[in-house]
Amino acid sequence: MQPTLIKYVARHFLVALGVTLLAASGLILLFDVIELLRQTSRIPEATLSLVVGMGLLRLPLVLQAGLPFAFLAAALITFWRLARSSELIIIRAAGVSVWQVLVPLFALVLGLGVVNVGVGNPIAAALFTQFERLAHEVGIGGDNPFSLSRGGMWLREPTENGFTIVHARDARQENRVLYLADVMILEMGPDDIPTWRADAAHARLSNQAFVLADVTVSVPGRAPEHHDTLSVETSLSLPKIQENFAAPESMSFWELPDFIAFFESAGFSANAHRMHWHALIASPAMLCAMVLLAAVFGFNSSQRQGAWLARVVGCVVTGFVVYFFSQVTYTLGQSQTLPVVLAAWAPTLVSGLLGTALLFHLEDG
Repeated sequence: MQPTLIKYVARHFLVALGVTLLAASGLILLFDVIELLRQTSRIPEATLSLVVGMGLLRLPLVLQAGLPFAFLAAALITFWRLARSSELIIIRAAGVSVWQVLVPLFALVLGLGVVNVGVGNPIAAALFTQFERLAHEVGIGGDNPFSLSRGGMWLREPTENGFTIVHARDARQENRVLYLADVMILEMGPDDIPTWRADAAHARLSNQAFVLADVTVSVPGRAPEHHDTLSVETSLSLPKIQENFAAPESMSFWELPDFIAFFESAGFSANAHRMHWHALIASPAMLCAMVLLAAVFGFNSSQRQGAWLARVVGCVVTGFVVYFFSQVTYTLGQSQTLPVVLAAWAPTLVSGLLGTALLFHLEDG
């Protein structure tokens, strides 16, 4: 295949991809801004410009989930334009096979996918972090009561008259029980005034209670008291704490390996983050599979309106089937029902093999 023809097809594809992404971004931003306006309708500080800015910050992360559909649509539009102008007939008459057209296109899509994972994903995660900060400042974001880092674990729990802060130098999960070391529990009353404090050498979270060992309790105006054991009731539980881990989708591809290693070294399960990391690695190949499926329905010289309508409908239905299958395997991978690598790569492999088989069946070269 001549370089000129490769550049020509690639240019058509890039233009179609750009138009598709712009249209999708506009629709996503419109509905997102409407939803944010509804959420901030009673907040005077939430001006229209601020809400639109928040929508723009969240847009790249939301758009990441729709990239396979965007590449599917762009490839189908590209093949339709080539067929409509009879250029596809000329290409086939010149002895150029389907694979000679697709292989350079696969290389382009694979490169775009790698750039998206290495650059686009970190940018989307960083912008989403800013969105969460703005949402919290405005008053529509949820308060994350959990923080775990190499400096220790922090918990913040609201109470009837204030809140309680729990800090531990070390935290470890074993057999569905959270064990803490060098623990401090501080209860804050009205006007953020401390009401009492407990310092313990060890503790465990069990049955919605912190069971402290070797405890010193301090109350303002009283002498400290020592207890061998002390139970402090809490509404927190291990599942609640795990739910407040940073969402995998909001973390950069480059941050995920260190995050997974640290959390697993502390005994926590980071399977959802590991699954997301492998899914990101598989995403460039998934984009190529979407282009292959588009070729199955679009690489045809027939210009009958009914034939094209049927192919478009078939392509859309196939895209949604692949999306549904990928979500099922993703969920099974998160729940450890399937091995993570198999769950991440199965949709790509199935889509690619199915597209290859259909294209070999429908085309002669």
